[in-house]
Amino acid sequence: MSPTEHVTTAAATTVLMLLALLVATPPSRRGVEASANGGPGPASPAGVPAVNVVVEEPEFTDVIENVTVPAGRNVKLACSVKNLGSYKVAWMHFEQSAILTVHNHVITRNPRISVTHDKHDKHKTWFLHISNVQEEDKGRYMCQINTVTAKTQFGYLHVVVPPNIDDSLSSSDVIVREGSNVTLKCRATGSPLPAVKWKRDDNSKIAINKSLSVPDWDGESVEISKISRLDMGAYLCIASNGVPPTVSKRIKVSVDFPPMLWIPHQLVGVPLNFNVTLECFTEAHPTSLNYWTREDGHMIHDSRKYRTESTVGMPIYKTHMRLHIYYIQQTDYGTYKCVAKNPRGETDGTIRLYISNPPTTSPGPPTTEAQDFWVNSAGRNNDSLPGLHHHGGNGPGGGSGQNGQHHPNSYSVHVVDKNSNLNEIDRSEQNSKVIYWATNSNGSSRAAHNLLSSVAASTVLLLASLVKYTAH
Repeated sequence: MSPTEHVTTAAATTVLMLLALLVATPPSRRGVEASANGGPGPASPAGVPAVNVVVEEPEFTDVIENVTVPAGRNVKLACSVKNLGSYKVAWMHFEQSAILTVHNHVITRNPRISVTHDKHDKHKTWFLHISNVQEEDKGRYMCQINTVTAKTQFGYLHVVVPPNIDDSLSSSDVIVREGSNVTLKCRATGSPLPAVKWKRDDNSKIAINKSLSVPDWDGESVEISKISRLDMGAYLCIASNGVPPTVSKRIKVSVDFPPMLWIPHQLVGVPLNFNVTLECFTEAHPTSLNYWTREDGHMIHDSRKYRTESTVGMPIYKTHMRLHIYYIQQTDYGTYKCVAKNPRGETDGTIRLYISNPPTTSPGPPTTEAQDFWVNSAGRNNDSLPGLHHHGGNGPGGGSGQNGQHHPNSYSVHVVDKNSNLNEIDRSEQNSKVIYWATNSNGSSRAAHNLLSSVAASTVLLLASLVKYTAH
């Protein structure tokens, strides 16, 4: 064997022996035995020159990006490492102190956790997969390499959760008495914590108290002091936190109160053989049972003589009662009552029908269309007696025609301003055929005006009768 061949064989033997020694050495000792600073390596067999080998420590090549994900989605966290060698990569949930994966093995029993890595990447990347992310998955995730002094890095998973209204902790539909205090509650969960806003379903204002009305109200609860029938309706609790979708809950507030009546015309004059319509306006909740009676208490039923109708208004606690009487005869004159009853109480109002002279113009055939004496604000009216002044009101149905003209078929009308509150009819006042209603700040002057107008109308009627008698 030549000297050259002998040297080559010796060098190859030395490399093979070193590789065998490195493979047999635990990773935790290689940095000591094969020093990175060029120091002497392990003792070599006799006759073999010592060789210094530098082994690079594993390093992270990129940071773990923070991720924000809505609950229910899937997410993937990446940890990139170079020079891993035979070291291992592990994933942990820092806040829960839970080891999730080690290398290719899933340690946790959570079936939503898995791990993969890219073998073909120069810098191996280890992916932690979390499917169907839940709110409890949020927090810091740690990627760790098991070197002598463990190397770690962190990434944060932020889980956002759409708002949800907890029905068990929120108000449901409520029924309250008028004048009581009401508190509506709406508890919402989500991440971030949702903001709660209240609105009325019909976009009208929320009357917090007598001096404060607002288009909307912020907060988990809203308190309404001394609730009134005007506050009745649906309220919307709306929860939002910037994570779609925004959610809402509809809460219906019903305000109960006893029936109240308003009669636009208490005295109605109509000639013989004419038709007439009597009217009452009611407010009640729950909805009242409405009907008409004569002075003897007998209920009036639909027939060829009578026809009754009730029209629900807006708001729905208002009802317009009408009694149509056809082809008036002598026995039809007298007192009629409109009655309203509900579980909270009952009330009634009186209308007196009396005979009057026919209009100066001869009526045509006795049809309802031509001869009806309407007492509502939108009805037709006939010509009055010559020189007779009729007092009409400006309330709803209170004697003003469609064009603002007064009706001539009512000689005494007690009306109330639209914005006034209604009071129940006092029994003693019914006996005297007079109904008093609550008025606003101008109520006293209006009542005096009504009284004077009634007296004036009666005086004019008496004078007209005297003139007619003298003429005969």
